[in-house]
Amino acid sequence: QVQLVESGGGLVQAGDSLRLSCAASGRTFSTMTMGWFRQAPGKERDFVAGISRSGISSTTADSVKGRFTISRDNAQKMVYLQMNSLKPEDTAVYYCAASTSISLSNVNAFGFWGRGTLVTVSP
Repeated sequence: QVQLVESGGGLVQAGDSLRLSCAASGRTFSTMTMGWFRQAPGKERDFVAGISRSGISSTTADSVKGRFTISRDNAQKMVYLQMNSLKPEDTAVYYCAASTSISLSNVNAFGFWGRGTLVTVSP
């Protein structure tokens, strides 16, 4: 098992930056693929960013490419999502997730989830 706790959400204005953090505990963190997903009201949970076990490989959704960056610190068991140039359409609950699969973006491959942190971007 692995436990995930997100933090760093809040209310910001369009154009602002925010960094989300995810603290992991339990299972060996460095063996897990990590990802960030988000869910806006009335919508499905969507992939945002994923990072490989070593941190060498990462990918982001087209909707956030160039604005969001995922990173990890295996020694501290932390995953981060740096969000720049935020837009109102980025408003959602953001979830940290862990997977034993090598897939970086398949939501169905992620079996461990945090409770989420709300990000609200005002116009």
